[in-house]
Amino acid sequence: MSTFHLNRIFRPESIVVVGASDREGNIGGIVVANLKRDGYEGRVVTVHPQQKRTLDCEVYSSIGAVDGPIDLAILCTPAETIPGLVQQCADANIHGVIVLSAGFRETGAEGRKLEQQLRDVLRVNPSVRLIGPNCLGIISTHHKLNASFAAGMPPSGRIAMISQSGALCTSLLDWAITESVGFSHFISIGNALNVTIADLIDYLSVDPYTDAIVLYVESIEESRSFMSAARAFCNNKPIVAYKSGRFKQSAAAAASHTGALAGVDEVYDAAFRRAGIVRVNELDELVDCAEILSRGILPSGSRLAVLTNAGGPGIMAVDALLSVRGTLATLSQTTVDQLNQVLPTQWSHANPIDVLGDAPPDRYSEALAITLRDPQIDAVLLILTPQAMTDPTETARQAIQRCRQSRKLVLAIWMGGESVVEGIRLFNDAGIPTFPSPEHGIRAFEYLMRYRRNQEVLHETPSVFDVRTDSSPAIVQQTINDSVRDHSATLAEDASKRILSAYGIPVAETLRAGSADEAVACAEQLRYPVVLKVLSPQISHKTDVGGVALHLRTEQEVRSAYEGLLRSARQHLPDAIITGVTVQPMIDTVGSHELILGAVRDPVFGPVLMLGAGGIAAEVLHDVVFELPPLNHQIARRMIETLKIWPLLSGYRQRHAVDLDSLVEVILRTSQMIADCPRIDQLDINPLLVSSRGCVALDARITLNHDAQEKPQRRFSHLAIRPYPDEYETTVVLKNGRQVLLRPIRPEDEPTWKAMLKSCSPETLWFRFRCTFAEATHEMASRFCFIDYDRELAMVAMEASESGERMIGVCRLIGDVDCQSAEYAVLVIDAYQGTGLGSALTDHSLNICRQWGVSKIIADTTQSNHRMLRLLRSRGFELKSGRDDSVIGVKHLSQA
Repeated sequence: MSTFHLNRIFRPESIVVVGASDREGNIGGIVVANLKRDGYEGRVVTVHPQQKRTLDCEVYSSIGAVDGPIDLAILCTPAETIPGLVQQCADANIHGVIVLSAGFRETGAEGRKLEQQLRDVLRVNPSVRLIGPNCLGIISTHHKLNASFAAGMPPSGRIAMISQSGALCTSLLDWAITESVGFSHFISIGNALNVTIADLIDYLSVDPYTDAIVLYVESIEESRSFMSAARAFCNNKPIVAYKSGRFKQSAAAAASHTGALAGVDEVYDAAFRRAGIVRVNELDELVDCAEILSRGILPSGSRLAVLTNAGGPGIMAVDALLSVRGTLATLSQTTVDQLNQVLPTQWSHANPIDVLGDAPPDRYSEALAITLRDPQIDAVLLILTPQAMTDPTETARQAIQRCRQSRKLVLAIWMGGESVVEGIRLFNDAGIPTFPSPEHGIRAFEYLMRYRRNQEVLHETPSVFDVRTDSSPAIVQQTINDSVRDHSATLAEDASKRILSAYGIPVAETLRAGSADEAVACAEQLRYPVVLKVLSPQISHKTDVGGVALHLRTEQEVRSAYEGLLRSARQHLPDAIITGVTVQPMIDTVGSHELILGAVRDPVFGPVLMLGAGGIAAEVLHDVVFELPPLNHQIARRMIETLKIWPLLSGYRQRHAVDLDSLVEVILRTSQMIADCPRIDQLDINPLLVSSRGCVALDARITLNHDAQEKPQRRFSHLAIRPYPDEYETTVVLKNGRQVLLRPIRPEDEPTWKAMLKSCSPETLWFRFRCTFAEATHEMASRFCFIDYDRELAMVAMEASESGERMIGVCRLIGDVDCQSAEYAVLVIDAYQGTGLGSALTDHSLNICRQWGVSKIIADTTQSNHRMLRLLRSRGFELKSGRDDSVIGVKHLSQA
């Protein structure tokens, strides 16, 4: 949904407040008073059917009677009047609405009916953008707009607050005003009926006054648009989120081990991490975290040095660092030798670097300069406590000079009272973050590291991992069809393993037996020793009902085990349908580890993958990690390394490390299976046996959702993150006979993208970017190479060369939020201009736009760019002169 009309809400030139009176406590009256008190300079009028003049404003009897255009309507009347008033706003061409009134779905069944009426009005009037209902309102400090019933307005700042709780907004506002903490926007979204969190993130991404977002979340709707908006914002600016309700368990959790382990909180953790969002678990961390991240200073690595004039605070910092799994830097021998020359012999000779309590400013400064030069150190935490020989102000002044000579991150802890105030001011003026205690400084460093790690994940391409054989779809579909025919949502073990095998996941060979004689025949076919497991769609955890028999070596043992398994299962679950047993070879588990690999469909974010310590104690150990599919090799490996049992998997004492490549491949194949099969609701591979010899699934269970679409209209629509669109790859032959691959750009294309720009003439770069630059920066490359495939696409032309692939052209499409229109631009290196490459890129991109449902393409070029003008005319663009030398081309697409 387009964010265009959100300007009417956040930058209105005229406002009507409906329901305002001068009665004490009247919400509308408070809103009008806030608008006037806090400096809003636009026109304010009110609507009230009984009053003639109120609050020094013009008063009208109805919205339709208001004279002149209105940008924003603020509705403060009873809930039952709101649907009709919103319709009046639409009829009066008012595109921005804030509904402060409560009384909707939060009040029960009648409120839900009323909210549905409001939804119906908004559906037939899509140009109306509405914040609320049941909200506090919004504050936009840089526009002096307090369109809320809050008690005051904070100072102007660079952080925006979006909250699903109006009460939290009021408390944070009170704190911000008291502490003089600046914000760009305060937005209470209430029920978020029309303007969602995703819409607001998109709007704030282009807001010149916002460098970071603080987000209070109770629940997310429209996860795909939320992930898309958040990933786009976090590519350049940070989002810090607090999610309430951390320990609520999913209502659908009981069907599998994976479901039982997948609480709401773990899924939100995974989603925030993949979106690049930094999550905090304490409300008082929200603004601190946003403030440090919005400075844009990130360490190059995780190795921290602590420089202190007091041993105790230095140890406190190390304790805090290690408690968050931080890395205490090891000083190089060169650094130790140099510190020996400037520090007393009693110094600590290690990290933390204790320069001793009598350190004058020059000793502290010299030690800092040596520390900053150490290549084994990525960041430095400075600690000073005022002692008899200490000069906090001069020490700060000299430390600042040393910091200016280095590009490394420095955090300052100047502990104390009045004596350190001036030093803290000097640090703040120099842009060096300061904190009141070592713990606060370490917490800030941990925020930065978390944000840096999230950025690395964010810039990795979630690719489609092509593991299917020609027979895979047929095998999977036939297995699912058999389940539909049998009216069963849960596949038997052998059927579940058949699907895993179709995706190349190694499984223990499994045969089905409906009698003791059949079980013996299966055991002889597989060769002893064997394992028997009870077979029933109602029994998920077989060991809980005595449904597993191991190490069976003879016919008699198999016969006895068969009868015993069925008898035990029936005693535990008399109503269960038991169809027999499965028989599989007894796998040698020496030197192996049991893992659980699974998937569950979260009601908000869709399919979620889970990896953890497995076996019968999976729920007890709860050593698990979650990720949203699709994955790539780096994300899959990071899942493994996040587990607490990773040291065991990586090898310890005399035990071999597991075959990590095989485990990564199994995770990727499972991810692809979940992406390909929207009907899979839950999956358990437990145990997944891993060793130095590889991986094998000993048991598996798949639960289907027969209501899910077999082939959704839009591919991968059941996933929260759009995978790399490999379906857009194609090969073309140019006029010069060269074969070129056209494919979507990937983040890892940054080096070849930069090399392409270097091979372009200044004129070609000017035509494309309307500016000149000596060399593309990483920030610029990140913007052009990292894209969200749901809303943007850059098709690159890749040519094989002796040194590998080289990029010779790119065509970019940037869709609006609802992909009704798209901006288009193309660049071809000078050596390939005139070969038909620009035309090939354009034609392919236009076909993709038709698939997206885009109805209008917009191009912007110059009068002097004759090649581009000829291309646009040949493809049916209507050309119109714009400002200065510009030409705007528009093409309306007919949908195939």
